[in-house]
Amino acid sequence: MTKMTRIALATLAVMGATTAMAQSSVTLYGRINTTVERQKIGDVNNTKMENNASRFGLMGTEDLGGGLKAGFVLESGFASDTGAGAGGGLSFNRQSEVNLSGNFGMLRLGHWLAPSYYVTADYISMHNHDTGKSSDAFYAYGTNDKNSQPYSSNGISYKTPTFGGFNVEAGAYLHEKNPAQFGKKNQYDVAANYENGGLGLGAGYTKFDDASQYAVRASYNFGSIILGGYVQRSKNFGFDQVPAAGVGTRTAYRLSGAYFLGASEFHLNVGRAGSLKNVPESSALQYTLGYNYNLSKRTKVYGYYTKVNNKAGASYMTGAAGQDFSSFALGVRHNF
Repeated sequence: MTKMTRIALATLAVMGATTAMAQSSVTLYGRINTTVERQKIGDVNNTKMENNASRFGLMGTEDLGGGLKAGFVLESGFASDTGAGAGGGLSFNRQSEVNLSGNFGMLRLGHWLAPSYYVTADYISMHNHDTGKSSDAFYAYGTNDKNSQPYSSNGISYKTPTFGGFNVEAGAYLHEKNPAQFGKKNQYDVAANYENGGLGLGAGYTKFDDASQYAVRASYNFGSIILGGYVQRSKNFGFDQVPAAGVGTRTAYRLSGAYFLGASEFHLNVGRAGSLKNVPESSALQYTLGYNYNLSKRTKVYGYYTKVNNKAGASYMTGAAGQDFSSFALGVRHNF
């Protein structure tokens, strides 16, 4: 083999490796989010360490040519306070999907949290990414998977391209004739989102058997101040915010605001759940005050106080009718 031939073969090998690297990529990502809290349920106080939806995941894409891409997401939750995996071991309980995307939009297959949540409630609970004991106590999740609430399984979803800041995603979640886990009916979910400058608008709808919810959201980013709110009308969702037959309709709303000053963030949000039609004295009020200090783009320390006031027939965050919940927390959140 001549020297020139060896150089040519080496060059082709490098070019081939470079092409493969350009066509495929895999990213490891995650978040560790832990608080120490002084909690109170009714008249009982407790000091606890809490995991706030810590997770890690893998995501990747492959360029198939002609604008077509294949992708995947595998995301696992874990308890940052004990180190335990979801369900006692490793599972991709938060998200597990494969997708195809291109100029036509995106087709997704798998398991995830309904898009209708992300275009409404997720935008409003800004202080701690809607996690932990200060999370939104009232938003009614649509879910078909009793073993993985509030996530939905067996999903087939299509998302349009974004036109002028607007896109829509619609999906069905199959029951697979397994009522013990997935109920007797398919779940359906639709989400619409609009972003233009500082203005954000969203609407979501979920239908699962005799339970349903629809919500609308509006938010505006003024630069140093963000204001937002949503209103949700739900039917047959219980206090654990998953389908519950016979409790009737309910309206919930939440307002939030955040002020950003240098590395500091000041947060306030207030939510109210109206009474369930068939459950007397079942309304509740939640408010949260929070402060975050950003040590870097990936790490922040924070504190908050949250309180849920339940009427005599309501049991949000407590599981006990008429009992209130409160927590004062200090925490650290690190993204990687």
